[in-house]
Amino acid sequence: MAKSYHIYIWKTAPFIRLLASLIIGIVIGFYLQVDIHSLIFLVSAVTIIYFLFNFLPEHFRFKYRLIQGLLINIFFILLGIFLIWQKDIRHRNNWYGYSLNENSYLMVTLSEPPIEKAKSLKVLATVESIINHDSSVKKSGKIILYFSKDSLQPQLKYGDRILLKNKLKPIKNTGNPGAFNYERYMSFQQIFHQAYLKKDDYIILKGSGAHSFQQIIFSSREYVINTLHKYIPEGNESALANALLIGYRVDLDKDLVQAYSNAGVVHLIAISGLHLALIYALLLWIALRIPYLKKAAVPRILFILIGLWFFAFLTGAPPSVLRAAVMFSFISIGTLLNKRGNIYNSLAVSAFVLLCFNPFLLWDVGFQLSYLAVLGIVICQKPFFRWFYFKNKILNSIWAIASVSIAAQIFTIPICFYYFHQLPLLFLLSNIIAIPLSTIALWGCVALVAISPFEFLAMYFGKLVWAILWLMNHSVLLINAIPFVIWNNISITVKDTFLLYFIFIIFLIAFFKKNKKAFQIGIFASIIFASSWAIRKWNFIHQNKMVVYHIPMHQAVDFISGNKYYLVGDSAVNNDDLLQNYNLRPSRISMMANNPIKSAPGLIYKDGFYYFNSKKILIIDTLIKYQPITPRINLDYLIISKNPKIKIADLNKVFACKQYIFDGSNSLWRIGEWKKECEELHLRSHSVSEKGAFVISF
Repeated sequence: MAKSYHIYIWKTAPFIRLLASLIIGIVIGFYLQVDIHSLIFLVSAVTIIYFLFNFLPEHFRFKYRLIQGLLINIFFILLGIFLIWQKDIRHRNNWYGYSLNENSYLMVTLSEPPIEKAKSLKVLATVESIINHDSSVKKSGKIILYFSKDSLQPQLKYGDRILLKNKLKPIKNTGNPGAFNYERYMSFQQIFHQAYLKKDDYIILKGSGAHSFQQIIFSSREYVINTLHKYIPEGNESALANALLIGYRVDLDKDLVQAYSNAGVVHLIAISGLHLALIYALLLWIALRIPYLKKAAVPRILFILIGLWFFAFLTGAPPSVLRAAVMFSFISIGTLLNKRGNIYNSLAVSAFVLLCFNPFLLWDVGFQLSYLAVLGIVICQKPFFRWFYFKNKILNSIWAIASVSIAAQIFTIPICFYYFHQLPLLFLLSNIIAIPLSTIALWGCVALVAISPFEFLAMYFGKLVWAILWLMNHSVLLINAIPFVIWNNISITVKDTFLLYFIFIIFLIAFFKKNKKAFQIGIFASIIFASSWAIRKWNFIHQNKMVVYHIPMHQAVDFISGNKYYLVGDSAVNNDDLLQNYNLRPSRISMMANNPIKSAPGLIYKDGFYYFNSKKILIIDTLIKYQPITPRINLDYLIISKNPKIKIADLNKVFACKQYIFDGSNSLWRIGEWKKECEELHLRSHSVSEKGAFVISF
């Protein structure tokens, strides 16, 4: 009997090895910041060794062929390091940041249509030149501009060229524990500065810096948005139509978005690979019904590729869509060449191409979720689908959707725990209902835009699309109303995330391969995970902390004891869910404090002072005139909020304070004065606006 050989996946999908090496290089390049001269030396050395190796005798090369493979992988690691260095615009001499000073003027071009905010218009701008002392130097780079809505000149639009005073400020994080790293997120997009502009801070210049292709894209987006708003009655359904078709989510109600997130179907309104798959199917269906395209393979493929990439750019080209566009492009070209590629190799190639284009995509949540979901579907969907068989075609189709949802969800659970601190428990039910409805709605929106020139027909068809969107929205809202729809407030570390993936993969091997050893390893790894989590939980149960948050223009102080917290803050913080969710909730989740109480254990408020675990704390948020006293009152921490017109010198005559804390409700210029006074008096101080939240354990 012939001996059977197992062919490893990296043999049938060789690009996986190259992708792994590239990713290792990208990670090394980002965290170690390798010097470019050292990188050039290493690349040169590897290249020379590789070519010298190929001049050796054939038998020697065959015997030590692993060396050749190792050199190739090292080369791609070095490529990853180089890509990170090359993509960082700060390594270029023409970056605008090197020429800025307080008296500079910037000439910029608006790179996209402005987005309306509550009190301003937000827009991405590209720097063209820096003007210093009547000399203009061409520069490059991107910045974020906020224009005051109450002082706007003629309406701003894409391509407008603007001359503005240098009021740029570095983009910074809030510095609150567990908060989203906005500074790093923007740096991955090569954006490092922002500015808030009033009427006298800028001038709109003559001429336009618009590019023809971008103008077509933005004009098409505007046409789609206006068309859907015109024929679908305004409200959540109209906003959902725009989100579903082109990813325009500006008008979406935040509570509705949260409901979709809780139900586990937020990917339907985030433009994912599913949307592009439907567009691909639609383009293929159209092409096969046009006689010329049906017979001519090359024009048919070009028609599909142009349609795919136009839609990708129309949606803003998020990572999930780019991944799908690259994937379907390879599939289309492979069909033309009559070649069927390995799906794992195709995934690796698409990821490789995207990371070469932008290595910072590796840290993009959408990129990670997209590939993990597809990987889960590829690995697990068929085995899951085989668990049950239904003779009824409808039930079998429902189970097919369910098996896809389960497979995708399994591979995204750990990363959802880490980034979003929650898990939708009814995702299966939600996807079974929402995916068919969203598919019909998406095709309906495409058809509506196509027939929009025929106003009478479009008006009635729009009502039909509205009904489908209404049904989809209310189905999700109904599921969201179920008490156990979501498991939230989950806190895990990066180490826990990787360990969870290891556990999931080991158990999948155990179940699919009937491998007893893999099952035992999975149990052991699960015990390690549970023990690690229990130790963290134990430490947090015994914690006593005070957190002075950085929330611009607002006061917020948490007294945390175990898993309980007591908030001292102004009414806006207590009543604004947005402020709570983006500033306080991540911090509390990271410290496993999710139980609000009227008074924290060990916290006493007496005579205007807070006493917490033997520490004495005073919060000053109004103008109070203190008379010097002897001896001075001992204080551990004095928190100053809401811009009271007081002097540190006057406070120092009353309080013997160990540390002064200035929160984000104070203006920066007043904080600057207080800091200067503290330095002159040799007093310790902490500005949350500059250093982030003040966190102290007692």
